[in-house]
Amino acid sequence: MSKYLLDKFLYTVDRDPELVERYREDPAGTVEWWEAEMANRILNCASAERSTWLEFTEDERRALREQDHVTLFQMGAHPFLTLTLFIAVFERDHGPLEYQKAYGKAMEHISLPYPDIST
Repeated sequence: MSKYLLDKFLYTVDRDPELVERYREDPAGTVEWWEAEMANRILNCASAERSTWLEFTEDERRALREQDHVTLFQMGAHPFLTLTLFIAVFERDHGPLEYQKAYGKAMEHISLPYPDIST
């Protein structure tokens, strides 16, 4: 499992409005495309600079495909990154702050100590 790769997915998708829409409409296809095309790209470097070894586990792929922020948090994904991306994806379907409240309510069963979110 790579918390770094989960956070990188959440970060890069959230910062690209076209990827946000793509992830909203086709989460499975977006995860598959991103892993093949973006996972090994080194951010803020020439596009030819790439790594070769990063990939999601099947559990990570499933959580991302299902847009399951609770499971992602339990895996160690940073909650700020899941919250900001999922606000961009889902907030328009809800009234003011409804999505944020539902996000928190879905995680209220998680108690201390929280999962380690350091990368």
